Amino acid sequence: MTTIQQWLTQARDRVDSEDARYLAMHVLDLTPTGLFLNDGRELTPSELDQLDALSARRMAGEPIAYLIGTRGFWSLDLQVNAATLIPRADTETLVAAALELLEPYQSPRVLDLGTGSGAIALAIASECPQAAVTATDRSVEALEIAFANATALGLQNVEFRNGSWFAALPEHSISFDVIVSNPPYIRSDDPHLEQGDLRFEPITALASGPDGLDDLRQIIAGATAYLNDGGWLLVEHGYDQGEAVRTLFAQSNYTEIETRRDFGDNDRITLGQASGPTIKASPLPTE
Repeated sequence: MTTIQQWLTQARDRVDSEDARYLAMHVLDLTPTGLFLNDGRELTPSELDQLDALSARRMAGEPIAYLIGTRGFWSLDLQVNAATLIPRADTETLVAAALELLEPYQSPRVLDLGTGSGAIALAIASECPQAAVTATDRSVEALEIAFANATALGLQNVEFRNGSWFAALPEHSISFDVIVSNPPYIRSDDPHLEQGDLRFEPITALASGPDGLDDLRQIIAGATAYLNDGGWLLVEHGYDQGEAVRTLFAQSNYTEIETRRDFGDNDRITLGQASGPTIKASPLPTE
């Protein structure tokens, strides 16, 4: 018979040791402490088969988040699958900036475009319970995951809408104080799309035209019609796209344009404030 510790030792020849630990905790339903305290326990044949099958899939490159079905983001544990982008720590830069801008508001309205697993929308909703958050995605499968995450977290201040970017909203019927988005921003011919975890993630959530800016152009230009006076747009983008994105903001007459860096000290998000003579959406009627 094989013990937990023996399997972990053997698995290191095939996969990263940390990945092996995550697989073991997932299959055996153990916490990190529980895994440590039970390392001498013998595995059942079924457990061993599951662990070997998952480690083989990981060795083939399948993301650990998809194998165990969850990924931690902000303070949340989120369900993910192949219909959603895997939340990444650098995106927490976007959440932190949005929460900073939301501080002056008593009952803000927030829009998350392309929510995927719901990571950004749910992180904001959990930290700012007085906010009314709308989360959109063109993928019904992704919205099902996001809704399941909201339900599991007990968050009732999030509304989900299906559709591509602003098409998910009733035309000119809702306006927002803050709009956030982590859209596709990788060049369609970028070789990284054929490497690592990206090979398994939905291409529609990753690539956006020859320069990676197609979706960012739509969002930046379109957001002014859905922002309240003085409202903010925040978008995530590639490490080498800061200057180009700031130019797009300026072309749409945003002010207070700023690019912020992620944990790796790379340009990661750009934000701007709506101003000037733009066509505004009508405020959502209050009950």
